[in-house]
Amino acid sequence: EVLRTLEDIIKEGKIRQIGLSNEKAWGVMRYLEESKHKSLPRMITIQNPYSLLNRTFEGDLAEVSMRENIGLLAYSPMAFGVLSGKYIKKQDAQNSRLNLFPRFSRYSSENSKLATANYLKLAEEHGMTLAQMSLAFVNSRSFVTSNIIGATSVDQLKENIESINLDLNESVLMEIEKIHSEIPNPAP
Repeated sequence: EVLRTLEDIIKEGKIRQIGLSNEKAWGVMRYLEESKHKSLPRMITIQNPYSLLNRTFEGDLAEVSMRENIGLLAYSPMAFGVLSGKYIKKQDAQNSRLNLFPRFSRYSSENSKLATANYLKLAEEHGMTLAQMSLAFVNSRSFVTSNIIGATSVDQLKENIESINLDLNESVLMEIEKIHSEIPNPAP
């Protein structure tokens, strides 16, 4: 029923393509099966969280994404601003996201803080900001089609945009994997 409604909206020219958000691998495959067997529009993207602190997409969803050609529109690549480094550096203001939305406490867990501190140290050792390294990492994943950034200042926007030109070398990627293996997905 959902796919038929979306098909009508596509035919009316109101939208061009369709995608999913916050879906699991089984759900994606069900939508693909329905669209195939009933000749209905096919999902072409999935919008899920993905960051250095939440790499849960890398399991079944990454495989589905790559095999079925469904690109990830990665949201929260900065993990609610935590991967800017401002919380570790004690620069969190009264109106910061973690203070405004306390239900997202997973980003302030001890493991999140420890992983963030390790990633910050790694970025600084290689002459990058944590934000740049975090976004460059997300951009480097073959299943990512687009990295959904957010900035609350022009300086943040410039820093985010600069990450597009960064290629993380093998040494940095290996260190990222080491940190991830020691503290896997601290903010799923």
